Amino acid sequence: MKKTTRKNSTPLIATIAAITVISFGSLAGNSKLRQAAKEALSNSSLKNWGIGNARAASHVDALEAWKIEKGSKSVLVAVIDTGIDANHPDLKTNVYRDQNNNYGFDFVKNAANPVDEHGHGTHVAGIIGAVANPKTGVSGVAQSVSIEAVKYYADSNTGAVNLQNTVKAIEWAVNSGAKIINYSGGGPEFAEEEYIALKKAESKGVLVVAAAGNERSDTDQPENYYYPSAYRLTNIISVAATDINNKLIRSSNWGKTKVDVTAPGENIFSTLPNGRYGFMTGTSQATAFVSGIAALLLAHNPSLTPARIKEIIRASVDAYPELKEKVAAGGRVNAKKALLALGVKTAPTRETDVIRSIARGPSAMMEALAQ
Repeated sequence: MKKTTRKNSTPLIATIAAITVISFGSLAGNSKLRQAAKEALSNSSLKNWGIGNARAASHVDALEAWKIEKGSKSVLVAVIDTGIDANHPDLKTNVYRDQNNNYGFDFVKNAANPVDEHGHGTHVAGIIGAVANPKTGVSGVAQSVSIEAVKYYADSNTGAVNLQNTVKAIEWAVNSGAKIINYSGGGPEFAEEEYIALKKAESKGVLVVAAAGNERSDTDQPENYYYPSAYRLTNIISVAATDINNKLIRSSNWGKTKVDVTAPGENIFSTLPNGRYGFMTGTSQATAFVSGIAALLLAHNPSLTPARIKEIIRASVDAYPELKEKVAAGGRVNAKKALLALGVKTAPTRETDVIRSIARGPSAMMEALAQ
């Protein structure tokens, strides 16, 4: 059966580059520019480099994407994981509550409202939909979304029990009305009951974003198949992890035919239980970025099918030669380009130029202001 380890990330400690601070004196005569610069500076204090960073073009271009779409509470994302901290200050706004004030289900304890005693689920949920907070530096991809937690995993469980709980969690998420399932666990063996549950999700129009796994393996090889990403259903998009330099991280699996895209997955800053924050690394973190982008797409066009979302995300990647033979799309996901693929037309503005220039430094900003 599936391996006991049903999660795909490792906590790490990292430091984030210092933020450039500029004067607003030159903006005094233009309130729009001043406000745009203030917002840009707030966003520049975010510690999640996958959202935006000035070091390399390795982020998902979320800051630009937010000018098109920030998300919608009508998009329900089920995070099948270790539970979440539903009262985390940067998550609670986007945690879904039903009519009984429940935010999900715990298949480990067979009870509502899965408390996250591990940290993994809360970290993943934060990447998907934590509200941008310049004071703490945290931010998710979708600024408005509804996240529900479905707990399947416990360290003390056998792989077989975790698999049984996974199947129950998928079925529960589909029946709850979720449009996206974020699932970052997995294992090396085909499981018919899981396949059937995922086929049901496919028939119900539910997108499943799945981790490629962390075995440093080519999952195109039969001996390295990693499920559920290897099921290759039309509603499953499989995600590998890249670093801040757009290189596949050492632990990430890959596969030209079995893995679709890559996303940021090393030293990712996000939420942790008890109102805390921290860094984790793995394809779990990369998977959450893709779930966030899918949530933005559905917010902008609720009629999109899982197959169409998958097609858009794959076709809108930033391509890199070193990723060409690693994943089917040959690149890392880009939220802005995905939204533009919907036919959105955005005209560059002076405010946009100022915001972009802040990431490049004060001299670039002065150049933008002079235009």
